[in-house]
Amino acid sequence: MKTVYSEDHRLQNAKNELIDGTLKPAHERPQRAEMILDRVKSVGFGDILAPDDFGIDPLGRVHDSRYLAFLETAWDLWTKAGRDYDALPLAWPVRGMRAIEPEEIDGKLSYFSFDAGAPITSGTWPAVRSSANVGLTATRMVKDGDRAVFGLCRPPGHHASTDYCGGYCFLNNAAIAAQWLRDAGAERVSILDVDYHHGNGTQSIFYERADVQFLSLHGDPKQEYPYFLGYSDEIGAGPGEGFNVNYPMEWGTGYDVWGQALKDACQEVASYAPDVVVVSLGVDTFEKDPISQFKLKSDDFFDVGRLIAGLNKPTVFLMEGGYAVEEIGVNAVNVLTGFEDSV
Repeated sequence: MKTVYSEDHRLQNAKNELIDGTLKPAHERPQRAEMILDRVKSVGFGDILAPDDFGIDPLGRVHDSRYLAFLETAWDLWTKAGRDYDALPLAWPVRGMRAIEPEEIDGKLSYFSFDAGAPITSGTWPAVRSSANVGLTATRMVKDGDRAVFGLCRPPGHHASTDYCGGYCFLNNAAIAAQWLRDAGAERVSILDVDYHHGNGTQSIFYERADVQFLSLHGDPKQEYPYFLGYSDEIGAGPGEGFNVNYPMEWGTGYDVWGQALKDACQEVASYAPDVVVVSLGVDTFEKDPISQFKLKSDDFFDVGRLIAGLNKPTVFLMEGGYAVEEIGVNAVNVLTGFEDSV
């Protein structure tokens, strides 16, 4: 299996995030991608390719133009206000407030985000553009005939919606890939999100559509971030009713329960019969992950790959979460190896 990777991910190197009520060193850091790349190389997994530049148009098929303009200009506006440290939002337009985009950068940061976990830095815009290009390049390779390709995306994307960032995510790589496939002629695309956290952004983008199926296995929103989406009764709306499937699971879930949920999700995908499967590959379900509460072990990830291979569909793997940096490479590559060994 080929891997698409860009060193431009290093341009996003936030110092801190707001977590546990205080500013702490960011979990989403460049070492994550570097450890995965090292593992890909050490096991001789396949060719490592640089991404092509797809321009802004595929991003605009998913994200609002005002939001993209904000991401492109936010750092300049921040520094013009006299700041040279990471940009974080100040307030959010919650219930009863008006959702009108402010003129000042502090207001814009708040308007276009849903948490303080996606710091904007001097390199955020080129890094997220590169991450999207990694995903798009991997997706085009699958469309052109590769059985499966791994897009080593960083920053991740599944918490980003059409017009807001959060949870380390700015551009929704999986959604951009799925929309690109639709525009390129695919009739149906399934997005299978196996990250520990619910892919709230991806769900929101496709919730009223039947041409892109979304399935997510994640921590129960009654207990776990992002808290406000991911319940099992969220099944889609309008034309999309029945094409959104959530599997919320409680803290402490092990592979016995989680694996059964994946089997059920794979059955749903098989029934939908997509042309291509896009996997939002998070490995923060790992038992040692510092911000997650599931109990999967490294060997379990082989089985994750095997089950996905059983769908017998062209498959794009796009990297999402996983913050146990020492093991992230092993766990991510175990999924890919399990897939490859089953094809």
